[in-house]
Amino acid sequence: MTSENLKRYQALIAPGTQLRDGLERIVHGRTGALIVLGNTDEVQQVTSGGFHIDVPFTPSALRELSKLDGGIILTADLSRIVRAGVHFVPRGDLPTDETGTRHRSADRVARQTRVPVVTVSASMSTIALFMDGQRHPVESPQLVLARTNQALTAMFSHRQFIVALSRVLNVLEVQDQATVADVVRLAQRLEFSRRLEQEVVDALVVLGVEGRLLGTQLAEVQQGRDAMAADLRRDYLDRPSALGMQAITDADLLDLNRASEAFGFGSAHLDARVRARGYRQLHTIPRMTDQVAESLLDRFGTLQEVLAATAAEIAAVDGITQSQARVVRDGLMRLSEAALND
Repeated sequence: MTSENLKRYQALIAPGTQLRDGLERIVHGRTGALIVLGNTDEVQQVTSGGFHIDVPFTPSALRELSKLDGGIILTADLSRIVRAGVHFVPRGDLPTDETGTRHRSADRVARQTRVPVVTVSASMSTIALFMDGQRHPVESPQLVLARTNQALTAMFSHRQFIVALSRVLNVLEVQDQATVADVVRLAQRLEFSRRLEQEVVDALVVLGVEGRLLGTQLAEVQQGRDAMAADLRRDYLDRPSALGMQAITDADLLDLNRASEAFGFGSAHLDARVRARGYRQLHTIPRMTDQVAESLLDRFGTLQEVLAATAAEIAAVDGITQSQARVVRDGLMRLSEAALND
């Protein structure tokens, strides 16, 4: 998962921003550049020479100043160009894996000052962001789009599996035949979908304006997934954890036994029968609120008892009116009929 600080700077150099426009101009001009994104006291201590200009930032000004020998210093909000033609003299004993002069200086300046530094390679026509002791290549939108489209395609596939597994579990829950394995298989797919979503979210930051359409597609494919995952945990765990499966590796998530343990079933056998409380199924009933679902399950305990309740018994629950009771009972009947027909 991308750190929030890195996301912030990736957003500042994403397509559609003024800084990215200026960087692309430098790439096309094949002049190269070293640009420090902040003018702190620590930055001033590692600078030598150059000249003070303090002018508003524009992409064309950045491009022209990059033609000069030396680096460029911007204000932290990227609104002004403070200095140009600067020679940077960071400590030479700072560790770096970079070999080129410009990138080695950028890495050491970023490490010593804790201020992000962006470089443009004149020979390779590439952009890189140095921060937190690491080099982060700034990929072309085309490469990021291709990878993001693959992740979205996988999410659509997982959504189909989630729908299918959810229907199977619905039937088994109504028939009181659900096992640990049935629950964990659905939980696995939900978690894999969440992990793929995080990859897409990180990519959208990098893509900037280029990722608006993908953002719409992402909203569509993940709709209702997190609520289903939360209801699944509430259905089967006495003390649901917000993390659960999120804390294990992809390899462990693929292992049904390890996934079961991470979900919260502990050492329970995969074939062990489990009984749903009913949150997930109740929330499929039209106009079913969290409060009504809580009231029903506080009164009846599990999905099986709710399914067996009459409209009169449901209406006797505090906070549920006669009309609500009829809607709930009709919804429960449809759940039972769907289970018998599948």
